[in-house]
Amino acid sequence: MTRLPPPGSELHRLMTRFAAAGRVEWIGLRPARDVPMREVGEARAQAGRGLEGDRYAGGSGSRGVTLIQAEHLPAIAALVRAPALAPATLRRNLVVSGIPLLALKGQRFRIGGTVLEGTAPCDPCSRMEAALGPGGYNAMRGMGGLCARVIAGGALRIGDAVEWIEA
Repeated sequence: MTRLPPPGSELHRLMTRFAAAGRVEWIGLRPARDVPMREVGEARAQAGRGLEGDRYAGGSGSRGVTLIQAEHLPAIAALVRAPALAPATLRRNLVVSGIPLLALKGQRFRIGGTVLEGTAPCDPCSRMEAALGPGGYNAMRGMGGLCARVIAGGALRIGDAVEWIEA
């Protein structure tokens, strides 16, 4: 986990302050490699594993849940000259709006009844070139989202708040 500066310091205050809570806008599960994502209204997270019904559940846990910033979808679409992008195209579990996901790297945050910990940026894979067309991989660089591990399991639902919590 990324260490925060000491409590009470100006940098700690800046790194733990958000304008508002975020919001879950979309949820999808990847049942297996190379199959379409399954859009769902809610998912169940398992501590140390991931989302029930997702192919990454039970792996290392560091990629148990993948998130992408809703605000980045139009930017990625513009870079590949597409009018819009369906969230499933990018193969992330959660589309989240209103909170900067990269600020949650190394931090704990709550979504619904679940506690997650941001582990690393969710870099694009080579499949994005086929999914988005020429330049798709580069269009996602820096905007691929965040990987997270599940610390405390529970339900995640569309509309749930996304909030930083003290570790």
